[in-house]
Amino acid sequence: MKSERFCFASLISIFMLIYSVTVFAAEAKPIKLPPPNTTGGKPLMEALRDRRSDREFSPNELPLQIISDMLWAANGINRPSGQRTAPTAKNMQEIDVYVAMASGLYLYDAKGNVLSPVLAEDIRALTGGQPFVKDAPVNLIYVADLSKMGGLSADAVDLFSATDTGFVSQNVYLYCASAGLSTVVRAWVDKAALAKGMKLRPDQRIILTQTVGYPG
Repeated sequence: MKSERFCFASLISIFMLIYSVTVFAAEAKPIKLPPPNTTGGKPLMEALRDRRSDREFSPNELPLQIISDMLWAANGINRPSGQRTAPTAKNMQEIDVYVAMASGLYLYDAKGNVLSPVLAEDIRALTGGQPFVKDAPVNLIYVADLSKMGGLSADAVDLFSATDTGFVSQNVYLYCASAGLSTVVRAWVDKAALAKGMKLRPDQRIILTQTVGYPG
């Protein structure tokens, strides 16, 4: 009887695992973003004047057009050469932008203008220690791909990954100032817990996170 119960429990466990994988595959679909609107907006000096950090956010979701525009401003491709709106040392392009939303975790594919699914679960609460992160519609996670930084000293890796993330973050700040959105960049985050939740590789390093949404 014990053997039968054990076999039955094992079968149930296998079934649940297969079911979970199937559900994840069904739910985790790429999100094709609309082409970014690369014209209009506030003049640069006005956007700089209005640039600020906010910590109150509406829970209302952002339209895909705004997400597309924001991500293009953050680190999109702006030349036929494939170079980006944000500079990187030696054009390493080592900073990946992950997007945590209620529907799941996605990786911004600048070339395809697509949000590629990573996890079909809401991990926004892991993206920072502040209470607002779990309800804000979008939390960006800036991750350095260290595999693209081979041959550099540890000090250079630290410097370039931090500096390059700063360029991306500031682009988001200026876009939000132009579009009337609220944003704040954050370092208060349990990076080990977030990396585990994101299932990052050992050669990926979380640098900063940034919350974006409508004003609260």
